[in-house]
Amino acid sequence: MAAVLVSACGVSSVSDVGSGSSPLAAAPQAATQPAAASGAGRDATLHQVSLSYTALSDPKSKAYKIGPLDVLDVTVFKVPELSKTIQVSEAGTINFPLIGEVEAGGKSAREVEQLLTKELSAKYLQKPQITVFVKEHNSQRVTVEGEVKKPGVIPMAGGMSLLQAIAQSGGMGEVADSDVVVFRVADGKRSAARYDVAEIRAGRMDDPQLQSGDVIIVPTSDVKQGFNTFLKLVPLAAFAPLL
Repeated sequence: MAAVLVSACGVSSVSDVGSGSSPLAAAPQAATQPAAASGAGRDATLHQVSLSYTALSDPKSKAYKIGPLDVLDVTVFKVPELSKTIQVSEAGTINFPLIGEVEAGGKSAREVEQLLTKELSAKYLQKPQITVFVKEHNSQRVTVEGEVKKPGVIPMAGGMSLLQAIAQSGGMGEVADSDVVVFRVADGKRSAARYDVAEIRAGRMDDPQLQSGDVIIVPTSDVKQGFNTFLKLVPLAAFAPLL
């Protein structure tokens, strides 16, 4: 199956994507509009789906997933000795006072706030108010979501192909669909490419090289119908600007 590409216009804000929410559940529902929808309806659907997925790698989005070497500002209200600027390790962890090692890679800033709040309130503080802000976005990484054994953020050491990223995520799950989609943001424009993993493994399709910030979505059988509806809206072997 040939790769299918879609290009979308850049947007000034993606604040409509909620923190901690998974676009894998929301976006396919948005894509269940009839394939015969008007051109404007098709463009709006593709635009919404693209926003949902690329938000995972957009530093301006609340859904942004923290990666290795990112720098976090952690503020604990009225407890200055616990307010720190911390760099995420290559393993995706941070060392926080009183708590120790905390997994931050693959989580949003809001999710790290909730984790630190839970740990500190369990033993040390009553109702701590914690704010986590991503100060620097330094990680060279890709994000793998959906039906893989270890979804999350994967550091890139040099080049990385699609199959290598899936392997780093523990491989595809038992109910994974063969078609996967790579979402990318370049020069303010959002695009998506569809690949058949079975065809790549058989040597009938090239294994594409990924770029830092790519988001790979591996659909499950549960969302296959809605996701396939989205794929049908994507023109074959052509770019389609989304207004």
